[in-house]
Amino acid sequence: MITETGRLNRFLAAARPSATYKVIDRVAARRASGAAIISLSAGEPDFDTPEHVQEAGIAAIRSGQTRYTQVAGLRALREAIARKFARENGMEVEWQDTLVCNGGKQVIFNALAATLNEGDEVVIPAPYWVSYPEIVQLCGGTSVIVPCSGDTGFKLTPDGLQSAITSKTRWVILNSPSNPTGAVYSRSELRALAEVLLGHPDVLVLSDDIYEHLIFDGLQFTTIAQVEPRLRERVLTMNGVSKAYAMTGWRIGYGTGPRWLIDAMEKLQGQQTSGASSISQHAALAALNGPQDFILRSRSLFQRRRDRVVEELNQAPGLECLLPQGAFYAFASCEGLIGKRTRAGTLLDDDERVVNALLDEAGVATVHGSAFGLAPYLRIAYALDDKSLVRACGAIRNFCGGLEG
Repeated sequence: MITETGRLNRFLAAARPSATYKVIDRVAARRASGAAIISLSAGEPDFDTPEHVQEAGIAAIRSGQTRYTQVAGLRALREAIARKFARENGMEVEWQDTLVCNGGKQVIFNALAATLNEGDEVVIPAPYWVSYPEIVQLCGGTSVIVPCSGDTGFKLTPDGLQSAITSKTRWVILNSPSNPTGAVYSRSELRALAEVLLGHPDVLVLSDDIYEHLIFDGLQFTTIAQVEPRLRERVLTMNGVSKAYAMTGWRIGYGTGPRWLIDAMEKLQGQQTSGASSISQHAALAALNGPQDFILRSRSLFQRRRDRVVEELNQAPGLECLLPQGAFYAFASCEGLIGKRTRAGTLLDDDERVVNALLDEAGVATVHGSAFGLAPYLRIAYALDDKSLVRACGAIRNFCGGLEG
């Protein structure tokens, strides 16, 4: 008899659910039972989409812009995306070299699904966004995980990259600023990685720049295709409006890369979703073409929150947290908690147990670092109002201070 699992596609059967969404589901269940939970688990801005972007979406509905668009996206939006890459990244691309998808995740999925064959390898620095290895798995590829410790700022080194590349390597994934660490690659660091990649002409590069505008301390963002133009014909640069414009629910991601790859991704999308929401595309057009002061305000707000949260975490017994340079995550080592017991008697034998105990006993939701490929850590998303962040950090300090052993 065929089991239920046996009826599934074997790549899907081997993939794991998103650890982040599992925590979010637990938070929803606890709140439904009446528990007061402060969630530091969701990776999205806590404020509304800018008003002029909202109005553009409403205007699109009222003017009848509610039908299918071209599979690759509205030409006007693709032209705006091309201008964005020229204006902000110094990359001159044609509108035909762009693609609009249902969020940044679909850009990544389309690229890997269009190019991976069974046995192909994808180099992924760890800590990584939880979906990278699972998307590789779903597409029939093999993830080659390269651990990147706090000693390197959680960033891939040239030696680490060189040692991970084999004759089977199809892609290397770079994410800056990083989810979950907030690490940002400098121009010199990207150039050093580019020098390695120039020696491997068959390797493609996926640059996930979704947190591009959330970069702190006056740092300048750079992306690898900008740093090394000789790589441009094999780099897919992915971005979107979700994080920069607080538009996570609008589901608009985009990318640019070599024409053969964009064409292949469009072909796949044509048989998959037929394109992104027309209403959301008009809103995204307003975001890219309209005033950009929202980005400056949100960046300043997140930097202030970062400073407060990291200071508070480093005051908690057993936690250590480096200062992230971007995104809205703190990645705190909880090695000092492992082996201790909570007031309720829970033995904290790994970082997932720490996360569960924090939720159950302190009412604070975080995500365990092992889900991102590096333990024992906690990912804390500080995309939350100041009052809630202060309460959450206080609860974490009290939890850590009350451990025994």
